[in-house]
Amino acid sequence: MSTAVDNIGLLVTNDPGLGEGPLGIVRDASLVFEDGTVVAVGSAGAAADQRIDAGGRCVIPGFVDSHTHLIFAGDRAAEFAARMAGEPYAAGGIRATVASTRAASDEELRELGRIRRRDAIRAGITHMELKSGYALDVPGERRLCELGAELTDDVTFLGAHVLPTEYEHRPDDYVDLVCGEMLEACAPHARWIDVFCERGAFDPDQSRAVLDAGRRAGLGLRVHANQLGLGRGVQVAVEMQAASADHCTHLSASDVDALASSDTVATLLPATDFSTRQPYPDARRLIDAGVTVALGTNCNPGSSYTTSMSFCIALAVREMRMTAEEALTAATLGGARALRRDDVGSLRPGARADAVVLSAPSYLHIIYRAGMPLVAATIVGGSVAWAHPELGVKT
Repeated sequence: MSTAVDNIGLLVTNDPGLGEGPLGIVRDASLVFEDGTVVAVGSAGAAADQRIDAGGRCVIPGFVDSHTHLIFAGDRAAEFAARMAGEPYAAGGIRATVASTRAASDEELRELGRIRRRDAIRAGITHMELKSGYALDVPGERRLCELGAELTDDVTFLGAHVLPTEYEHRPDDYVDLVCGEMLEACAPHARWIDVFCERGAFDPDQSRAVLDAGRRAGLGLRVHANQLGLGRGVQVAVEMQAASADHCTHLSASDVDALASSDTVATLLPATDFSTRQPYPDARRLIDAGVTVALGTNCNPGSSYTTSMSFCIALAVREMRMTAEEALTAATLGGARALRRDDVGSLRPGARADAVVLSAPSYLHIIYRAGMPLVAATIVGGSVAWAHPELGVKT
C-alpha cells in the first residue's frame, strides 16, 4: 500500500539532484512511500492509496543521532548543579552511573530505554546509535548491548568507557578483559566498538588495542576523542580508520588536517559542551577544511541529558558558526555518514521513509524559534510513530 505525504509547503530531501541547493528543496511537494521506502518525490497532488496532509508545513528527513548512551539508571542532577557552580567536568563521574545501572533490573532498564527512545521520536529522531558502557563488567555490558538491540540496529559496545573501580590500579588487566571475554560476549549484539581515548580514561596504546580487537571481531570503529583537551584521540581515530571521531572539542591544526584527509566523520556534541561549560568545537574550521561533520545529542545522565536534536542544531548555529543548512545536514545526512549508512538521513527514492513534519513553514524555525516544540509528526519507516495531538498531521 502506498502513502503520500501531500500538501508539503517546503520539502528538504538532502539530495541536490531533486531540488534547490544543497538541501535539495522541493516546494509545494508530495512525498510517496511504499513498504517503508521512499518511492517518489514530486509536486503536490501525487496519487497514492492513502494520504497524509502536511497542511503546507515543512517536512525534513528524520534526525539521525549517531551518538547516544540511552540505557542507564540513576540521576546526576547534583553533579550538573555543581558544574554550574564552577566545578570542572571529569570523566570519572561515569562510575556513579555504573553503580546505579548495575543495580537496576532488566525490566527497569528496558523501560527507561523505551521512555527515552519515545522522547527522541517526539523530538524527530528517527534513527539512533546507542552505546553500552554503564556496567563495565561482562554480564552487565552484554545485558546493555542486548537491551540496546531491542531499540536500534546500531548498537555500540563501549566497555572501554572508563576504568571500573575494581580495576582502578590495573588498567592493562581491564583492557585485556575488554578485548577478550567482554568483547566476545557483546559482539553478537553490536555493530560497533568505541573507546574513550582521553586523560582519565584510556591512553592511545590502550585505545588502539581495543579498536584492533573490535575490528578483528567484525565490528566497526568509533572513538570518543579530544573532549577534555588536546590529545591523540582524533589521530588514533584517523589512523585506525574509524567511522567517527566524537566530541572534537579541542583540535590542533594537524587534527583538522588528518580528519580532512580521511573518511572519518567529526561528530560534534554541542549539548555536552553546553552542559559541561566546555568551549564549543570550531565547526566552521572543520567544514571549511572539507571535513564531514555530524551532530549528535550524546544523551547521557552526566553531561548531556537531552534527546533534543533541535537544541543541538540551535547551539551549532549560535555557538559553532554553522549555517542553518549545514547544521540541518549534519543532524541528518551527517549522522547517517557517521554510521556509514545510505538508507537514512535523506528523502530520496530508495531511502527509508523517515521524515519529520515541522509545525513551521521552514526548517529555519528550528533556530529562529529555539526551544519550541516544533515537531508536528514523526514518520518512521513509512508509519506515523508520533503526532502532536493539537499540531499533528491529518490522515
